[in-house]
Amino acid sequence: AIFVPLGGGGLLAGIASFVKQVRPDIKVYGVEPLGAACMTEALMRGGICTLNQVDAFADGVAVKTAGTETFRLISKFCDGIITVTTEEICAAIKDVFKDTRSILEPAGAVSVAGLKSYCRLYGVKDKVFVAVTSGANMNFDRLRLVSDIANFGAKTEVMLATSIPEKPGEFKRFVDVLVGDEKISVTEFKYRYAMNESRMAYILFSVEVDEDTKQKESLLARLSNAGMDTIDLSHIEAAQRHLRHLVGGRARSFTGAIPDERILEVTFPERPGALGKFLSELAPEWNVTLFHYRQTGNLETNLLIGIQIADSQFGSFQEAMEKLDYRAEEIDSTAMDAFGMFLY
Repeated sequence: AIFVPLGGGGLLAGIASFVKQVRPDIKVYGVEPLGAACMTEALMRGGICTLNQVDAFADGVAVKTAGTETFRLISKFCDGIITVTTEEICAAIKDVFKDTRSILEPAGAVSVAGLKSYCRLYGVKDKVFVAVTSGANMNFDRLRLVSDIANFGAKTEVMLATSIPEKPGEFKRFVDVLVGDEKISVTEFKYRYAMNESRMAYILFSVEVDEDTKQKESLLARLSNAGMDTIDLSHIEAAQRHLRHLVGGRARSFTGAIPDERILEVTFPERPGALGKFLSELAPEWNVTLFHYRQTGNLETNLLIGIQIADSQFGSFQEAMEKLDYRAEEIDSTAMDAFGMFLY
C-alpha cells in the first residue's frame, strides 16, 4: 500500500491514477489532518464542499476546498482516506527523525502518521508499505510544540491530573502509589500549595508508559483504588499546549505567606527512576509547597521546588541531597524578586 499526503488532492490524484493503471493490486490511501479534512468531507457528502475553518498546524495540507478534478480522480482510483490528529503527526515527525535524523514538516509527516494508524487498526506487521514524505519546510519555533506532544501521539507518555488531600503524609502516599512496583518514569510534575476550602491539592504530571502492557490502565487503577481522583489529559490538546504552563501561580492559604518556604533549583541526572527517588527522599520529612519539572532529554536536568525548611533543618536537607548526589541551590535574591511577583 502507498500512503500519500492529502490537501487539495493533486499529489494523491496523480499517484493513484498512475499506480492503478500499472499495478491495480496496490492499495493507495490519502492521509489528511483531522482538522483539515476537506476531501473526507467531500467524499462523505458526495460532492465538493468548503470547510468553515481548518487547523493550520500542517499548513502544507490545510485546505478548505478540494479540487474538482482531483475529487473526481480520487473518487475513482483511491482506496480510502485516513485522518490523523496533531499528536499523531508529531509522533510521526519524531519517528522519522529517530530513524533518519531528518526533520519533516507536519504536512510531510501526515503520510507516516496515516501508515502507522492503518497498521495499528488492522494489526499489520512485517509488510512493506510506502509513505510519501512530501516536505521538510519546518519552522524551527514549531519544533517546541512537536517535541512537547509527540510522545502523546505515540502513546508512550500520558498526562494526568490528580487530586489528593492537602495534609502531611499525603504527598508521600501519592508518590508511593504513582511509582508503584513498576518503577514508572515521571517526565513532568507540577504542583503549588493550596490551602483552600476544599483542602485538596491538585497535581499535574506526565509519565512514560508501555501501551502493550496496559501500563496506563494499571496506573489509573492504582490511583483510583487509593482514592485519588485522576483525569486523563493525554488527548486534550489544549492541556498539552497551555494547561501545563499555567499550573502553579500564587500559593493559596488562609494564613497568608507560607512559613519557612525556600525556593530551590535542583539538578539531578535524567534517568528512569531519578525523579521518583528524589520525591521519596523528600517526603514526609519536608512539606513540598511547589514543584515544576519537565523532562529535557539532557544527561542532567533541573527542577524548581518549594519546600518548608526551618533554618535548623536545612543542614539535614543538604545531607539528603549529598546522599543522592543531587545539587540543590536556593534561588538568588535578584531572581526571587521576579519569582515573588508570581508566587506570593
